[in-house]
Amino acid sequence: MTLNKINYRKFILPLAVGLIIWFLSPFKPAGVSMVAWHMLAIFVATILGCITQPLPIAGVALIGMTLAVLLGVVSIDDATVGFGNGTVWMIGMAYFLSRGFINTGLGRRIALIFVKLFGKRTLGLAYALIGVDLVTAPATPSNTARAGGIVFPIIESLSDTFGSSPKDGTQSKIGSYLIFSEFHGDIITSGMFMTAMAPNLVAVALAKGLHVQISWIGWFVAAIVPGIICLALVPWLIYKLYPPEIKETPNAKEWADKELAEMGKVSLPEKLMAGVFVIALVLWMISSFIGLDATTVAFLAVGLLLLSGVLSVKDILAETGAWNTIVWFAILIFMANELNTLGFIPWMSKALGNSLHGMSWGIVMVVLVIFYFYSHYLFASGTAHVTAMYSALLAVAISAGAPATFAAVMLGFVGAIFGSTTQYANGPASALFGAGYNKQSDWWRLNFILGLVYLVVWGGIGSLWMKVLGMW
Repeated sequence: MTLNKINYRKFILPLAVGLIIWFLSPFKPAGVSMVAWHMLAIFVATILGCITQPLPIAGVALIGMTLAVLLGVVSIDDATVGFGNGTVWMIGMAYFLSRGFINTGLGRRIALIFVKLFGKRTLGLAYALIGVDLVTAPATPSNTARAGGIVFPIIESLSDTFGSSPKDGTQSKIGSYLIFSEFHGDIITSGMFMTAMAPNLVAVALAKGLHVQISWIGWFVAAIVPGIICLALVPWLIYKLYPPEIKETPNAKEWADKELAEMGKVSLPEKLMAGVFVIALVLWMISSFIGLDATTVAFLAVGLLLLSGVLSVKDILAETGAWNTIVWFAILIFMANELNTLGFIPWMSKALGNSLHGMSWGIVMVVLVIFYFYSHYLFASGTAHVTAMYSALLAVAISAGAPATFAAVMLGFVGAIFGSTTQYANGPASALFGAGYNKQSDWWRLNFILGLVYLVVWGGIGSLWMKVLGMW
């Protein structure tokens, strides 16, 4: 065999920054423990390694976790706890569901129907796919389930139909654009409904702990204007900034009709796949009402596909994208949670509150929103971030004189849109980015631009809309 090629020079920046932070421990803030400071050094070095990529992300994350254990920062039991995280396995199951769509041909059939109805322009396809996310969002409290389990299989089939795949370097034809558009569509719909993702529900519970009540309809009415603006604007903006090679498909309807005719009637495997998919979709939509975890639903769906013969164990073991994502996402979740458990994140939130003392509440809100949004670069989980910071930041806002409901809802919105930062920001990000259609440099560059758009629309226009509603 020959050795795998590794660009060792790309280790230099992560190691240098990590070592600098590590050895600056004599100058660390008094409120931060030594172990928390060392965890910060390893976390920052790992994130930088995920950016420079001397190895694939899973390899970088594995090395970071190993160093944390060898250096005595955490025990091996604590280091592996991320592999028991439900969101991690939700992502894996989403990949396996996607494989069922491809194996049976059902995904191709759905793709052809979409092409038939909306396929004259690629932009129209993006709006149609985001429309699926929008319709299911109010009753689907897992944005990973929507993006990874519902929409992603359709995108992958569409991409395959148009000959666009990362396996042969043709992802920019249409796949890259559709993946990135759906990711941002999912971010927007996650902010529009209280029940559209788990971190929203965490925020509502934490706000109640501070005696601030947020109703479902109150959240929705406050979100409707910035949400609709973003739904209309963002897919078009991505189309201009990140254009697909295939922009129009003349005669799409005739072509799709011909392909559907060649496929013939719906086969038994397709019917079984469709049945399992509908069961999963319905259970995902009602899971919050019947107390059934979304990840459990995903496992049930994959189990049914195995029992029916739609999927084989070999199919699951061969789904390398799923296993790669499970490894690196689980490790980053562990590291981010450790920063909170060891006290670094609570200290940072408290320090921010003290530094803003005496400012007008409007300025305080601007600072808190910006800080809350960009601090998500340190997190691999929206739920962990909201849990760590939401209460502290809301308390700072209220103590500065900000109207309680306005502050609670605005910070709730930020808890959705900060998912637009990185490929490890949340479940949908890791599921969609992990498919390999988008370059990491493109993901970070475009997300930075669109992050500014979200801050203006949700923070600026959203604030003005809430003024009209009398929330401040």
